[in-house]
Amino acid sequence: MDDHTTFNPKAGLAETLAPGIRRILAPNPSAMTFRGTNTYLVGYRDIAVIDPGPPDQAHLDAIMGALEGNQRISHVVVTHSHIDHSPLAMVLAQVAGVKVHGFGPSSAGRAPVMAALGDLGGGEGIDETFMPDVSVPHLGEIAGSDWTLRALHTPGHMGNHLCFELDWDGTFSGHVFSGDMVMGWATSMVSPPDGHLTDFMASLRLLQGRDGHATYHPGHGAPVDDPVARVASLQEHRTGRESQIVQALDKGPASAAGLAAQIYTDVDPRLLPAATRNVLAHLIDLTARDIAAPDGDLSETAVFSLR
Repeated sequence: MDDHTTFNPKAGLAETLAPGIRRILAPNPSAMTFRGTNTYLVGYRDIAVIDPGPPDQAHLDAIMGALEGNQRISHVVVTHSHIDHSPLAMVLAQVAGVKVHGFGPSSAGRAPVMAALGDLGGGEGIDETFMPDVSVPHLGEIAGSDWTLRALHTPGHMGNHLCFELDWDGTFSGHVFSGDMVMGWATSMVSPPDGHLTDFMASLRLLQGRDGHATYHPGHGAPVDDPVARVASLQEHRTGRESQIVQALDKGPASAAGLAAQIYTDVDPRLLPAATRNVLAHLIDLTARDIAAPDGDLSETAVFSLR
């Protein structure tokens, strides 16, 4: 399998990753999407299309053109409703004459504490029009002629985020479609109010507790062939980032932007706004745990101090 350092597939080309699993890269590379969004085609006759991606005609044509022989699209499936994953879903479903499956609209699954907070900014890249035809709950199943996708509700990156375990004829394959929850090329952005660090860490523990996970197929980048180690490294990364924030606050009060500038000294400058959102997520979590507190109302520009 590719690793993230050599991952550079051609957009629009259907590549076989494993029996019954193909990937088509959408033509939307960026600092946040890496080479672009991975769209997955699952099945041999009934085809589930996971994360159709952005509203791009060439990508729609590539998906339809990848159908072989007597194959038909039977289900359109969305891991979460960021604009690089879900906007093409409705169009594809209309073309194929099928339904869109997902957890719920973009506000679904959002932590109550996030809804209760004030001006947090955020809302980056949300598909506000997304509304699945079929709402899939945690451990809900989507079935084709010989496959089943079992949903795992994994909020944190976004409240309506789902991962999907793949069964063939009732047997777990070890393959999981992990959306933006777990990727190999980068850590997931957690941007309040749609992202919630407390939920994100709980979702990592949920994945860690599932048996038989052998390969993750993420929303961006190459397959993750050691998901147990990757989930553990993401947990360690977040714990380490929290320690850096606490150490920085020990030197004096600071805002999320100020902390990001101190801590993220080796990142692409284009990613500093995303880093600031990640720091804000940590600060909200630290506030909930009574370790830090804002000076006044909690907001994206608030200055925080240790308790």
